[in-house]
Order: sequence, then structure tokens, then C-alpha cells
Amino acid sequence: MSSRRVAAVAGFLATAIAAPAYAQAYQCQVPRSVSVPEVAREGPVRQVPVRGYTLALSWSPEFCKGREGQAAQRMQCSGRNGRFGFVVHGLWPEGRGTWPQWCPTARRVSPAEVRRNLCMMPSAALAARQWTKHGSCMVAKPETYFKVTRILWNSLRFPDMDRLSRQEGLTAGAIRERFLLANRGWRADAVGVHLDRRGWLEELRLCYGRDFRPTKCDARRYGARDSAPVKIWRGL
Repeated sequence: MSSRRVAAVAGFLATAIAAPAYAQAYQCQVPRSVSVPEVAREGPVRQVPVRGYTLALSWSPEFCKGREGQAAQRMQCSGRNGRFGFVVHGLWPEGRGTWPQWCPTARRVSPAEVRRNLCMMPSAALAARQWTKHGSCMVAKPETYFKVTRILWNSLRFPDMDRLSRQEGLTAGAIRERFLLANRGWRADAVGVHLDRRGWLEELRLCYGRDFRPTKCDARRYGARDSAPVKIWRGL
């Protein structure tokens, strides 16, 4: 992805936002220093043309359920660095019927770049893996990958998830409707809602075309049907 494309993304999203966008990280405190682990490739190299993108947003209270004491998840789950709602799992390039991954690169994410993004993606290990597995198939530098991710992330607003979690008869369709009310220009079929086997919300997967405009998700990314009942864990 060229610098011209990055500028185009920023320009489009600037015109699409009606009001300041707020992420859901409450009182996020970034540690003074971070260490970035090396990432071992898992799975085959797959270099195919990029035809779109998915911004995967993890619902942090559900992810942290049972992980509060794990050292590897301290930033996100301990509560010492703030409380998190939605966080970025990753920005994933999509191909036709498959996706590119693990494209060869010698570049690594720097500690400074990880710190810059910790309130959005609160894990150094996750940031390193997302760049190596996905970002390397999109752009030449990790800084560009995270810049594009931040542009998309900062363009979003979120419904009141605490209020939604208390709604009787909550469905995946209701979550999509509330997301659309908060984000002008989005369409319901571009919002994937992913649940665990017991119906708890795990993730939103937002589908974009090559031009970074919302586009219809395929079945793999769309997830739960509108009628599916949903529960939302609020945390301890």
C-alpha cells in the first residue's frame, strides 16, 4: 500500500465522520517500556492479491474472562492499565476465497511503535504477530500498517455496550443496528458479529473493500445471523 493510498484512506474517513470518534479504553495507562517478542511463522506463506480488508475488534471483557492473572495479558486484563471495551485484534487483508499471510519481511515492530498503539491493541505480542502475519502482506513497513489501522479505528464510534448487555432478548441484529446508528455510512451486511458456542459476544469483524469503504461480508466474516441471541460479558 503506497503513501498515496494511506492519504486517500485518511481523507475518505475524515469526510465520513460527523463527530469526534472515541475508542473504548478507559483511563488507559501505557507502560514506560515494553519488550517485543520475536514471532515464529505458523502456517504456510500465502501471497495472493489483496481484494479487501477486515478490521477485527475483540470484546475485551470476554477475552479477559479467566485471563486476569496471566502475565502475558497483564496490560489488557489486569485492570492496572485501564479498563478496555473493544480493542483491535488485527487488520487483515483478504483475497478471493482465501487470505494472504506470513509474507516474507525482515522488518520488526519497534517498542516505540508498540507503545504508540497500546491503547488500541493492548499487547506487544499481539502487535508483533499481527504485523508479521497480516501487515507484511499489505505494506512494506510496520509503521504504515499501524497508521492505517489507527485511521480506521479512530473513525469508529461504539454503542453503549453496558446498556446493550442489559437488554432483554438481545440479538446479533440489534448489535448491528446500534453500530449503524453510531456510525454514519455503514451497512448492516458489512458488520460481522462473532459469538462463542454459548452465545457470548467475542468479536466484531468489519468488512472493507480495497477502497476502505464498508462492503458486504462473506459468510466466514459475517458470523451470527441477525436472529441469533447474544449475551455480553461486562467483566468482573
